[in-house]
Amino acid sequence: MKIQIQDLGIPAGKSLLLFDGVCNLCNGFVQFTIPRDAKNNFVFASLQSEVGQKVLERMEYDQEELSTVILVEDGDVHTHSAVALRMVRKFPGAWPLLYGLVVIPRPIRDAIYNWVAANRYRWFGKKDACWMPTPDLRERFIG
Repeated sequence: MKIQIQDLGIPAGKSLLLFDGVCNLCNGFVQFTIPRDAKNNFVFASLQSEVGQKVLERMEYDQEELSTVILVEDGDVHTHSAVALRMVRKFPGAWPLLYGLVVIPRPIRDAIYNWVAANRYRWFGKKDACWMPTPDLRERFIG
């Protein structure tokens, strides 16, 4: 699936990561990504944000369904286990080696992903409101 996001304030050449803004695991994934994204390949928005809701609408995705992170990369939409695998390819050091896990059939990878996603609030907790980035990171977040 291809979608256009340039009109949503996404800088050219950047990939957009949508995440559940109240999920501690999802926020941890974003905070893990930021220091490893030295080239600033990614910008971030919560699924609950205006941008997140517009992207979900364009994808014709249930806007109440917040069980996956979503990566929009060059107009291509990636979900579930494919997101992390595509992202690590752009990290420095040995991280791109993890992309080799793509040989595991997607139904198996996604079954594991869905199991973790279904339990993420119970295992990792949930915030009452979306995480707010620090002032020096604010430019990497799209509203």
